Amino acid sequence: MQKRRLILASSSSYRKSLLSRIVENFTCHAPNIDESPLATETPAQTAPRLAKAKALALAHLYPDALIIGSDQTASCDGHLLNKPGTEANALQQLKLCQGKTVTFYTSLCLLNSTNQNLQLDTITTEVSFLTLTETQLQAYIKKEQPLDCAGSFKCEALGSSLFRSLTSTDPSALEGLPLITLCAMLRREGFEPLS
Repeated sequence: MQKRRLILASSSSYRKSLLSRIVENFTCHAPNIDESPLATETPAQTAPRLAKAKALALAHLYPDALIIGSDQTASCDGHLLNKPGTEANALQQLKLCQGKTVTFYTSLCLLNSTNQNLQLDTITTEVSFLTLTETQLQAYIKKEQPLDCAGSFKCEALGSSLFRSLTSTDPSALEGLPLITLCAMLRREGFEPLS
């Protein structure tokens, strides 16, 4: 039996790399939605809303597919941590996180565009940061340039040197695409990653 077409509603190189760990053939398509948080939203509410919106945005283009939408937000002391964009912003975010626990919300939506069945889940990851010097933080930013990463670090690389610990039910969630959760969702749609 031929597998249903798989669409990743993202232009993120990180998510593309993650998905390629479990699936060989898929199409990436940027959903081009407004990703701004709403004024009344918490980070825990923003991530699932955007993950769902990304998948739904492509449903009319791919009427017989499984569409994956994902979004991640992070919160420290009630502050939303965005992609920093600049080294100065990255330093400011990392200084805020020192000695604290940051909560990451990684939401995943799988839409079957044939029957409109939609699965939505959010994986919470708690990251406890070490207390490091400003010099150490600047050195990290210079080496890794995490300017397009929420929270200003890359957990799959040198970013792990900033942590005391992390707790999650799905380790790949912190990287941006929860693969354990995705495999379970795909199987519920009859798509077997191991076949």
